[in-house]
Amino acid sequence: MTRFTYGQYYDGPDPLAPPVDLRDALDAIGRDVMDGRSPRSALEELLRRGTRQNAGLDELTRRLWEKRSQIQRRHNLDGTLQQVRQLLDEAVSAEKTALFPDPDDDARFREAQLDALPSGTAAAIRELSEYDWRSDEAREKYEQIRNLLGQELMESRFQGMKQALEGMSQEDTERIRAMMADLNDLLLAHLRGDDTTAQFQEFMRRHGEFFPENPRNTEELVDALAARAAAAQRMMNSMSDQQRAELSDLMASAFGDPRLLEQVSTLDANLRALRPGEDWTGSARFRGNQPLGMGEGAQAMADLAELDALAEQLSQSYPGARLEDIDLEALERQLGDEARVDARRLAELEQQLRDQGLLERAPDGSLRLSPKALRRLGQTALKDVLATARRTGERDSALSGAVGEPTGATRPWEFGDTAPWDVSRTVRNAVLRSAGGPVSLDVVDVEVTETEQRTRAAVALCVDTSWSMVQDGRWVPMKRTALALHQLISTRFRTDALQLITFGRHARSVELPELVGLEGVWEQGTNLHHALLLAGQHLRKHSDAQPVVLVVTDGEPTAHLEPDGEAEFAYPPEPRTLRKTVAEVDALAKLGASVTVFMLGDDPRLAQFVDLIARRSGGRVVAPDLDGLGAAVVGDYLRGRRGR
Repeated sequence: MTRFTYGQYYDGPDPLAPPVDLRDALDAIGRDVMDGRSPRSALEELLRRGTRQNAGLDELTRRLWEKRSQIQRRHNLDGTLQQVRQLLDEAVSAEKTALFPDPDDDARFREAQLDALPSGTAAAIRELSEYDWRSDEAREKYEQIRNLLGQELMESRFQGMKQALEGMSQEDTERIRAMMADLNDLLLAHLRGDDTTAQFQEFMRRHGEFFPENPRNTEELVDALAARAAAAQRMMNSMSDQQRAELSDLMASAFGDPRLLEQVSTLDANLRALRPGEDWTGSARFRGNQPLGMGEGAQAMADLAELDALAEQLSQSYPGARLEDIDLEALERQLGDEARVDARRLAELEQQLRDQGLLERAPDGSLRLSPKALRRLGQTALKDVLATARRTGERDSALSGAVGEPTGATRPWEFGDTAPWDVSRTVRNAVLRSAGGPVSLDVVDVEVTETEQRTRAAVALCVDTSWSMVQDGRWVPMKRTALALHQLISTRFRTDALQLITFGRHARSVELPELVGLEGVWEQGTNLHHALLLAGQHLRKHSDAQPVVLVVTDGEPTAHLEPDGEAEFAYPPEPRTLRKTVAEVDALAKLGASVTVFMLGDDPRLAQFVDLIARRSGGRVVAPDLDGLGAAVVGDYLRGRRGR
């Protein structure tokens, strides 16, 4: 009988985690790009902000600073001093209790000795080093002081040593002394430049139990020890002068052997020489009332340094920064497994955006949206536009043409489609999906026949890019409208010719990527005259096509083009500007094009002017809100190519 064993999954990403949502990520980047950000800054903003599935870099950084603040706000560094003082007081009290019933002079002399002890903790302990304790309890308390100091001293340099040294014997103390001596010999040889491979292996064979990090060579051993020693030094730097002097004096009593402190001092000197780049001079301010011992204080300083390093990694503000730089193990230690997952998924998101070809390098080295990304943005924009059109009573023509002549192409059926089914492809899809089993027809199998109109259209979309469009929040809706129209024409009306024209002080024809990435600039002038000139040139290039001219603007014309190619600006508009603009409208009307104006805002002067344009060209004036702009433009395009 087959048996299975189940356990926690450790190796690599979670195989059951939901896939990265590239569409939402791309939509967010697209919105920022259309709002004027560069693709690189839009990507960085997405990573800082995060997605619906996981926290961003800003949130992870906030958690880091919150933990850092908690460490400093809750703790202080005099835990070892407090513990030693308490044990000393208990030892002296127990000794006096034992001496009190004894009537002889020796007992009185001993009491006088105890009463005359120095006020300083270190000096009192040093003076009692030769004292012959009568009380067993007092002697035990004093030995606890020595052991505590030794454990704290070792813990401040070797993480996890304090627990290993609890209940240690004299033989254990000798082993520590031997380890320290061998360690300093190894580091000194390494400092001289000797080959320490064999010496390191012998050292780990003899003393490897003291190093749970399991370093593989001398360099890794030095890295671990130097980081811990530097943290211990920063802890000492963070104390007051009095605390630092008191603790330094106390360390000479560690395990009752001042030679251990000498070994530690030698170790610190060797590590400083080997790793001068470590932070040996830093400090931190602790304001809390929860005392930390030396080992805990060194760990707190190490945590603060690790938190600072993680914050720098998350900032991604240094040259060549990559999300792969983030130390995921350190992040998990400080913030937990959820933070590690969030950081890893952000790195995966960035990598997949590049791997999927949604971001690409321009010839000048800058980052830009790829054609694939623009198509996806266009799909989203068109979907939103059609959804708005349905809510407002507009009908989406799913046909690629009004007359209904088959193109030979098919597409998957979508809800609301009225096009005829392609029966053969529908049945074929059902058979393939059934994989040799009973064939059943499902909605996912259905494909419909695409049709095209016998006539094609030449479409000029003229969009106002003057500063008022940016200032009044019309910049992104304008770009999304262009995206939606471009997507509709490129996928369903492929024979139509679309020209995108921007106009501010001057007008120019642009491609979709340029319009999407266009940044708003302070520029006076709404040169509709120049835009209509370019629209006319486009219509004449496609004289066999049905002409469609669409204008999106929020201001009356305030500039026109002179014969020398220079733009002349005036506000309020000069009659000459208005006459030139109206003359160009008349020229378009002779080509059979009516001009539909989508008026944004409620400027009465603009309303009067666009009404004049509509009457002279046989066009319309539409005053949509920003949410309905796309639906209005797409709907008018569909009506125009069907009705003319």
